[in-house]
Amino acid sequence: MAFTRATGKHRRPSRVQRGTARAAGVAALAGTGVVGTLAAPALAAEPAAAQTGLTPVVTLGDVVADRIDAQAAAQHEAARVAAQEAARKAAEEAARERAAEEAEKARAEKERAAREAERKRLNTFVSPIPGSYVSTAYQSGGAIWSSGSHTGIDFHAASGTPVHSVGVGTVVEAGWGGAYGNQVVIKMHDGTYTQYAHLSSFAVSVGQEVAAGEQIGLSGATGNVTGAHLHFEARMSAEYGSDLDPVAYLRSHGVNI
Repeated sequence: MAFTRATGKHRRPSRVQRGTARAAGVAALAGTGVVGTLAAPALAAEPAAAQTGLTPVVTLGDVVADRIDAQAAAQHEAARVAAQEAARKAAEEAARERAAEEAEKARAEKERAAREAERKRLNTFVSPIPGSYVSTAYQSGGAIWSSGSHTGIDFHAASGTPVHSVGVGTVVEAGWGGAYGNQVVIKMHDGTYTQYAHLSSFAVSVGQEVAAGEQIGLSGATGNVTGAHLHFEARMSAEYGSDLDPVAYLRSHGVNI
């Protein structure tokens, strides 16, 4: 009796197909733990794992997994290094910003201190002869003055007493002034003028800038006088006749006389 070979949908799976299916089944059972109880009796008659292709698949999976782990580790390390570098740059930038802020603060403070020092310098006034007193008042009357009254004040001073500029200004006259004798006229920084007359000598020249308290000459008895003293005037201009009350002028600038 002849036997015919099964064909069509009833054809028996090939050995390769069976091995592949078996390997898949083993992988599934290994995940559940069943393969441990069934491996000996169930697979005793089956071909060796090397024949089914399971070992190459598992080995390939391990290699891929190792490569993925190595790649992940490398990416993690790169991210860590990048984060450190970003943090370092941020710290350096913050340090630069702090340094710039501190430098700007120091510069502003220096400028403020300089402005304050200049303001104080310009607004500092002193008596032309410290420790002296007014011996003849402003607008005192008498024939001795051509205008009929005293256009300034006289400070008591022996000949040769140092005379000082009362404030910051520029010398506009230094020399002989007729009835005033040797005189110095200073244009003050606020536009007013001060005059120092009857000097025995002067120590400044026209165009020279002077500071408050700077010595400009020595008191004396030159010009139209009856004795040594300092004649001091405050004026609105350098011209005679524009006089101000010298005592009020000095007191308005903080000088106690």
